[in-house]
Order: sequence, then structure tokens, then C-alpha cells
Amino acid sequence: MLLTIADILDEKKLANIRKILESAKFVDGKLSAGSFARRLKNNQEMEQQSQQAQYLDQLVVGSLAENAIFRNAALPLKVSQPFFARYNDGMSYGDHIDDPIMGTGGERYRTDVSVTVFLSEPSEYDGGELVINTTFGQQQIKLPAGHAVMYPSSSLHHVAKVTRGNRLVSVLWIQSMVREPAKREILFELNQARESLMKRHPDNPETAQVDHTYVNLVRLWSEV
Repeated sequence: MLLTIADILDEKKLANIRKILESAKFVDGKLSAGSFARRLKNNQEMEQQSQQAQYLDQLVVGSLAENAIFRNAALPLKVSQPFFARYNDGMSYGDHIDDPIMGTGGERYRTDVSVTVFLSEPSEYDGGELVINTTFGQQQIKLPAGHAVMYPSSSLHHVAKVTRGNRLVSVLWIQSMVREPAKREILFELNQARESLMKRHPDNPETAQVDHTYVNLVRLWSEV
């Protein structure tokens, strides 16, 4: 399931993040890439071990955690530390699939869901689309600042070359309670119907039936 989510970051949070990134130290993005991805990756990333990074992590991850659409679609079990990436004029990231296991030491996690939070307005740069291969063909994603897109980490995707300006994004990965993308999509759609019924017809037997079905499917499919 490819899903765009509006207004993950409000204007105040977004302005705060961008101000911090203006003075932050960025390093070659190849330093965080595996041997295969290193040949395809041409961007810069904010140093992960700084106090600035820890503060920004809390802003982004906290904002996602507060968003009901994200929670219901991702069903998160573990959430990675975000990477803050910058693509200057001429930079891109070729076709790749995200590593299946990330993290270090005891903080290892499986990557089921990838999330990109856009930090630059589309008018601030040309090119730089996130291009994701789906069963319905390639989807080009370029969202307003503060919006996010989430998609299965198993998807082949790339970032098109930036031809003007700077593209700023935050990227992170989720280990979901439900591993399979098709099952997560079914649960997300069923939960939308469930919440609508609870608002409009809270006392109907059909509402209770849909609620019980959703709850038991989560119980059946989750790996917690």
C-alpha cells in the first residue's frame, strides 16, 4: 500500500526543523549505505550522533506517533531513528530496495514500511521526485513540506536527479506488527469502515461485528 499523509508536521515544527538543518553538519550519504546501494546513492545526510539529530528525531517520530492514519496503516512495532537527507543540484539515488534488516547491536529491526517526510516545498527544487514501482506502474511522489508518504520497504524505488535547488527529506523505517503488506492494507481499509460505523451507528449489531472482526484479525496476523 502506497499512502500519502498530509500535515504530519505543522508549520511551527517544520520551520524549527529547517532552521536547525541550515546549520547542521551534513556528511556523504554513502557512509550509511550498503555495498550495493553505495554505487547508486548520491546525497548528503545529517550526522546521526549529534544533539541536534536527537532533538529532530523526537519531533518527527513524535509527530508520526500522534497521527492516527499513520498508526492505523503502519501498525508500528519498532520505529527507526530518522535520517535527514539533502539532495543538492545534480544529486540522485538510483533504483534500490531498502535493506531488510537495519540497526546495530541489540537495536536491530526488520524494515516493513518505509516513510519519507518532505521538508522542502515542491517549488524550491526541480526534479527530485520519489519514484516507486507499484503493481499499477511507477508512481512519482513530490509532496508539500510537512506531508509524508509511506510504502512497503520491499518496493523498488529511486530519487530522480535534482536539477535545481535543494531537496530536504526525513526518511525512516518501521517494523510493523503485521509483516505482510497485503494484510496491512486489508486491516487499514477494514479499520476505516469500523471507525466510520462507530461514529454513525455505534449501537448497531453490524458495527460490533465489524469491530470484533478487525480486532481478531489483528490478533491473528500480528507477530507481537
